[in-house]
Amino acid sequence: MRRIQQPGTGTPERIQWVECNGRAFSLTLPADVPLLEAVTNGFAAEGFVSGVVKLDGLRLLPFAYVMPALSKTPEHAAFYSDTFRPAGGARLDVGAMTFGQRDGAPFFHAHALWVEGDGKRSGGHILPDETIVAETITVQAVGLDGAVFTAEPDSETHFKLFGPMSVPAGATEAGRFFALRVKPNVDFCEALEAFCTERGIREAAILGGVGSTIGARFEGGGVVENFATEVAITEGQVADGVDGLRAKIDVALVDYSGALASGRLKRSDNPVLMTFELVLEAR
Repeated sequence: MRRIQQPGTGTPERIQWVECNGRAFSLTLPADVPLLEAVTNGFAAEGFVSGVVKLDGLRLLPFAYVMPALSKTPEHAAFYSDTFRPAGGARLDVGAMTFGQRDGAPFFHAHALWVEGDGKRSGGHILPDETIVAETITVQAVGLDGAVFTAEPDSETHFKLFGPMSVPAGATEAGRFFALRVKPNVDFCEALEAFCTERGIREAAILGGVGSTIGARFEGGGVVENFATEVAITEGQVADGVDGLRAKIDVALVDYSGALASGRLKRSDNPVLMTFELVLEAR
């Protein structure tokens, strides 16, 4: 399996997780409001401070983003590009967001593919502090009760990364949810299958899903060779089949050359590069 040596030291446990309650809800993002503020207010109105959001169809102007890039120093295995600010903004085709806390304040981690105002198709990592909602839209979200995605320094990658932290639960009692962070150099599909097997989960929906893989291999033969990617899950589930639990994960991504790709991840051939955050809803 492909592997990228990280600059620091990791932990033996390759999935950071918290079991919690949760609830799906419709999140309205009003026009002319910074995206981070709109998401924060929408979650707060439902009684949540963390969760995941599906961003398909969202229009943003102004809009700022970065793409994956090669690292110029040994401090990181890969890094970010310079910031892009397309003049006409963008409309997201597909996208996923993890919403949580960083330095004691609301923050998000979001990857998407989009069409810019001049028709250019691109993708990457949306910057919270320079992006405003251009048109009011209602999207689908899941709020967590008993877990918060919190950005903390990671000794393995030397980035500040979202990971789930346990917090006191409130009154939400809907469903059985798990907030997860999958760490580098483990196969993404197999990691989720093993996680569910260990907990007796026979079926789970994958909600949200923001991270990176070491290139990509898709069912049907599609290949992304460039190792640094930004990935959003578009649909996903873990379910029992004739060969046991199997993860079916559809993604969209951009690599460090700016090339776009999408498809269903091939099992046993897609190791995580830096991190992958998501929520599992056991069913």
